[in-house]
Amino acid sequence: MAYDQESQLELGKYSSLIDLIERTSQRFGDKTAYACLGKSSSFNEIERDSRYFAAYLQNNTNLKPGDRIAIQLPNITQFVIAAYGALRAGLILVNTNPLYTERELIHQFNDSGAKALVVLSDLLPTLAKVVATTPIELVISTHPLDLIDPQVQPKTGLKNVEFCHVLKQGAELPFTRFMPALGDLAALQYTGGTTGLSKGAMLTHGNMLANAAQVKSRIGSVITEGEDTFVAPLPIYHIYAFMVNLVLYFECGGCSVLIPNPRDINGLIKTLAKYPFTGFAGLNTLFVALCHQPEFKALDFSHLKITISGGTALTAAAANLWQQTTGNTISEGYGLSETSPVISLNAPEYQKIGTIGKPVLGTEVKLLDENGNEVAQGEAGELAARGPQVMLGYWNNPQETANVMTADGFFKTGDIAILNEEGFHQIVDRKKDMIIVSGFNVYPNEVENVLASHPNIIECAVVGVKDEHSGEAVKACIVLKDDSQDPDLMKTTIINFCREQLTAYKLPKLIEFMPQLPKSTVGKILRRELKNQP
Repeated sequence: MAYDQESQLELGKYSSLIDLIERTSQRFGDKTAYACLGKSSSFNEIERDSRYFAAYLQNNTNLKPGDRIAIQLPNITQFVIAAYGALRAGLILVNTNPLYTERELIHQFNDSGAKALVVLSDLLPTLAKVVATTPIELVISTHPLDLIDPQVQPKTGLKNVEFCHVLKQGAELPFTRFMPALGDLAALQYTGGTTGLSKGAMLTHGNMLANAAQVKSRIGSVITEGEDTFVAPLPIYHIYAFMVNLVLYFECGGCSVLIPNPRDINGLIKTLAKYPFTGFAGLNTLFVALCHQPEFKALDFSHLKITISGGTALTAAAANLWQQTTGNTISEGYGLSETSPVISLNAPEYQKIGTIGKPVLGTEVKLLDENGNEVAQGEAGELAARGPQVMLGYWNNPQETANVMTADGFFKTGDIAILNEEGFHQIVDRKKDMIIVSGFNVYPNEVENVLASHPNIIECAVVGVKDEHSGEAVKACIVLKDDSQDPDLMKTTIINFCREQLTAYKLPKLIEFMPQLPKSTVGKILRRELKNQP
C-alpha cells in the first residue's frame, strides 16, 4: 500500500475555491492570468468580472446558493469568468461538453437540476429545441469574441441574456460575499456509467483544493510562481484541465493560454509561437500531430519545463517523439472525474515511461482481486484509491455510489494495474468495457442504447478496437432484422441515425453485420469475444 501523510499537504491554506480566487487575484494583481484569442486578462480583471457576474446572479435572477448552473463553453475566458462568478454566488458548477447532442443535454440538465446555463451563442438553435424539457430558467449566451468585440447573436426565439450585458449590469449591482465550507459542493462533474447514462460526481471545494495541492507537491520543482505560462489545449469542461488551469496554475500566478479549438493544429502552433510557454498538457494524438508539423519543430522550446499527459495511456512512441522534438520529457499521470482527478503522477525529475508514476501525497492506493482482497506484489488487481480528492459520491445515485465505494472509503476505479518493485503503478487494462477515443471515454452501453432504438436492429454490441490515430475506435457488431438491403447503404443509415443522438467521438467508426452475437450460457453478450476477433 502506497501512502503519504495528509499532513504534508497545505490543505488548510484556503477555506474554499472562492478564498483562493480572491486571495490569488489580490496577490498577483496586474499580471496576466489568462490569454485567449489575442486578448490578455489580468488577475484583477478576472476577479472584477467574476464579481460582476456573481452580482448579476445574486440580484437579477431567482438563483440561490446550492442551485446548479451548467457551463457549456469551449476554452475561452468567458468560461473562467462564469465559473468563478458562479462559485462566488454560491452556485454548483455543471461543466457541460459543447459537442453534446440534444439527448445528452436533456439527460445532464435534468439529472443535475440545472436552473441556469452559460452557453456558446452558436449552440442556441440546438438549445431552443430542448430547454422546455429541462429545469433551465436562465440562459446566458456568448460568442468567443465578445470580450474583444461584442458580436450579434442569432435569433432563435429563445429568451436569453447576453454575457456582456450580464457584466455591464453586474457592475452596477451590490455583491454579497459568499464563503462556503471545504465540504460544500463546488461541481457536478459528469462521467459515463455502466447503465449508459452519465452520472454526476460530487466534487467539493476541499476535493479540488486538495488535488491542486497534491499535484503542486509532485511538480513543484518546475513551477516558478508568477512567471509560468501554461498552454491549455485540453477542454476545461473536463476536470483534468479545470484543475490544472483554473485551480493549480491560477493559484501559482501562472498565465493559462486558452486554446478554443485544438483540432486546428496550425492555429495552435501559431498561438504557441507567440508565448514563451513553460508548461503543456496533452495526450498521444495531440503530441504526435504536433510533432509531425515542421512549423512546430521550428518553435523555441527553451522555456518548456513540464509536459503532462493524461486521459489515455501514453505510448512510448509518442513520448520519445515529443522528447526528440522538444527536449522535454512527458510526465504521465492517472486519474478520473471521481478523484478531482489526479491519483498518481510521475515527477518531472524522476519518471518511468509506461507507468502512471506514484500516488500523490495523501493518497492511499491498493490493488484488489475480485473478492476485494489486496493482491500480492507484482500481481494485477483493480486499482482503488482513498484520499482527500475522492468525491462524496454520485449525485442522487446512491446505488452507483455503493457500487464503486468500499466500506472503508476506497474508490474502485475499475482499472486493472500492477505495482512494480520501484513503487510505480502501471495500468495494464482499462475498465472492462470502456473505450478511450483520443482521450474521451466512450461507454458501450450508451452507444448500444442508441443503436438498439433503430427499427432495423435486433441486437448489438459495441467494443473498442485499436486505431492508429485515436488509440481506440468504436466498433458496432449488429444483427439486423432485415438484411436484404445494401450493407454499405445500411451502414450509412445507421451512422446518420447515431449522429443525431451521440457526440462525434462516440459514433461507431466500424460496423460489422453478423447473423448472431456470441453469448454466455445465461444469454449475456460476450464482448470480449467480439473484441478479440480479427
